[in-house]
Amino acid sequence: MPGRMQNKVVLVVGGGAPPEGLNNGKAAALLYAREGGAVVVADRDLAAAQRTRGEITAQGGDCLALTADVTDSASLERTVAATLGAHGRIDVLHNNVGIAATGGPVETSEEEWNRIVAVNQTGVFLACKHVLPAMVEQGAGAIVNISSAAALRWIGFPYAAYTASKAAVLALTQNIALQYAGKGIRANCVLPGLMDTPMIREPLAASYGADVETMLAKRNAQSPTGSMGDAWDTAYAALFLASDEARYVNGTHIIVDGGLTARCA
Repeated sequence: MPGRMQNKVVLVVGGGAPPEGLNNGKAAALLYAREGGAVVVADRDLAAAQRTRGEITAQGGDCLALTADVTDSASLERTVAATLGAHGRIDVLHNNVGIAATGGPVETSEEEWNRIVAVNQTGVFLACKHVLPAMVEQGAGAIVNISSAAALRWIGFPYAAYTASKAAVLALTQNIALQYAGKGIRANCVLPGLMDTPMIREPLAASYGADVETMLAKRNAQSPTGSMGDAWDTAYAALFLASDEARYVNGTHIIVDGGLTARCA
């Protein structure tokens, strides 16, 4: 059986690999490649993009590594042009970039708020802005944006800028989905819940008033399943939304949280 991404070009924005551990972007890029996709990994850190590319090519996959700064429209425009130059089309845009900082409206500085919105919210807007014309021209495309369960629920501590930016991603995705549905383009979100990825370790430990190991134990205990999910859980949900199996799935979201947001107490 051919892979679900066979003959598809997939641009993963924020697909670079950290020096240690597995993040959502790397997992998605690996999975798209394993399913037969020609993957383009774009990341602000070219070395991180090349780490992901190295693993994909070592497994026999097709991958191009590029530099992209999601806060810079011209940078994303160059990334899209390079992808089209290499492959002639973009079938899937996967927006993975996200940063976090804790604090409510009083504790969060204006500078921090603007930084998080620029990366998490405006970055998705800019990537879509530059990819959508190519998808319109080819008459097909799928956009998968990584939001967060925090866009829907209080998660136990102040997270104002992050939650607001991720809620905006959800709304933007639905807007794009309906505007472009008649042009053969779908747009959907994945909303991860409590995940064990490199992103959570140092930034969130202080919010739990604990060291990293205690924080991890507390987050595992918070999950209805007794343990957090991981980057593969996010990646498999994204793969479904990107694939032709989801051809009639548009303007919606998949919550990947072990049931956390369904629980009222």
